This record gives sequence, structure tokens and C-alpha cells, in this order.
Amino acid sequence: MILRRTCTALALAALIVFVLCKSSAEVIKPFLIALIALAHLEYSQLVAKRYPVLVWPGVIAGIVFMISKFYFYDGAFQLLFFILAILSLFHAPKNSDGIRQTLLSFAVTALGFVYIPVMLSYLVQLTTVPSPVGVELFWLLYVIAIVKISDMGGFAFGLGSAKLFGGNHKMCPQISPNKSWEGMIGSIVGSCIVSFSLISITGFGVFKSFLFALAAAVAGTLGDLVESGIKRECGAKDSATFMPAGMGGFLDMLDSLVFVPAIFYSLLK
Repeated sequence: MILRRTCTALALAALIVFVLCKSSAEVIKPFLIALIALAHLEYSQLVAKRYPVLVWPGVIAGIVFMISKFYFYDGAFQLLFFILAILSLFHAPKNSDGIRQTLLSFAVTALGFVYIPVMLSYLVQLTTVPSPVGVELFWLLYVIAIVKISDMGGFAFGLGSAKLFGGNHKMCPQISPNKSWEGMIGSIVGSCIVSFSLISITGFGVFKSFLFALAAAVAGTLGDLVESGIKRECGAKDSATFMPAGMGGFLDMLDSLVFVPAIFYSLLK
């Protein structure tokens, strides 16, 4: 299962890189909107098992936000956030616990809206940063590569240390029993491999390359832990089950990417 999952992940990564290399930002935008919307839907359906989340209003707000931001108007966030707050007032059941339910409804709906479409919209924002090699999607490819290789490094180091030493040092066992500090080291090593191998292209220098690698490893691990915490709270192992080799759903595929694009965009700007 581990070998199959690794091979499947590598094959998917290679396919994504190939498609991105052959595409432009305008071509890739609709696909990213659809992918992020599906991940948002998975979050909403997952959280709905325990909390009164506004499933479709939240997802539609996310789609409207992304379309507006990418094509028309960059100030839709405040209005959509306000609309979700108003809708939460009418969504909660009218009983003695109505105020609490209203707050919960708005909290989990707003969390999904910010956590997924707002944060992941920076994947598209990265395409607006000038490329050092004239490839429009270079920084998007760079982020995907550094995060996913970091994931693989963390997985390999964590598994290897457990087998070699009969265990490892757990990072957050109450949230994710498989996350370890040894895996964190592996994540940093994996991201450093990508960052330093591209140093002649990015022109970052040693310190800045290490800074980007460290940010990718830490933020990627945090993104994974946040999704693990949500799934544990909602009593689910995966956000969905349709991906091959037990890889879960779209949110499981994107979890480590949630925070990294915004951080990289800020550092690059």
C-alpha cells in the first residue's frame, strides 16, 4: 500500500507538472477554481456531520470570490463575508440554543471560506509574479514541487525512523499520530533539495533559498495538521475516498498547500 501510494503520488505530480508546463495562467485558472471549489465542498460536507455549516452558500461564496478576484474585482471578500454572516442568522434552528448555533454556523462556514478558497487563491496570484525564466507558471510549479517533495521527505524520514529505531518522537499525537519530529526534519530536507537545486534559476542565494524551504516545510506540515484536526473532530479518516491508492479526496491532496502560496507570494513581493 505504501509503495502503491508513493507511485501514485509521483505519477499525479508528474501529470500536474506536465499540464502546467503546457498551459498558461488564463487556461489554468478555471481548473484551479474547480479544484479549489471541490476541496471546499469536501470540507463543508465533512464539517456538516457535526456542525450547522452552510454547505452550498459557503461553496458558492468561494466560487464567486475566486471568479471575481481572478477576472473582475479584487474587493469581493468583505461583501461575501458579510452575506455569509447574515445567512447564518437564518440557518440556525430557532430554539433555546439558537444563539450558539448561529455562532457555530457562521464560524465553521467562515472558516471554510477563508481556509480554502481565500488561501488557495494565492496559487493563481503566484502567476502574476514575474518569472525568472520567462515561464508564466514558474512560481506555481515551484510551490507545488517544493511542497510535495517536502511531503515525501517527511513521509520517508518518519517511516524510516520508526522502522530503524522502533518508534519516533510524536509531534501532535492527539491530532495526527503519524506526524513526528523526524518527519519534520525529512520535510525540511525534501524542500531544501528542491530549493537549492533551483538556486541558479531563482537567484535567491543560500539564505533565501533555505528560508523558502523552511517556510514550505513548516507551513505545509501545519496545513496537514489543520486538516487532520478537522477530520478527527468530525470522525473521518479522509475528506473523501475516490482518489486512487487510498489518497483520499481533493482536500487531502491540497491540505499541505493551503498556507504556502500566500506565504511565498508575500516573500516574493
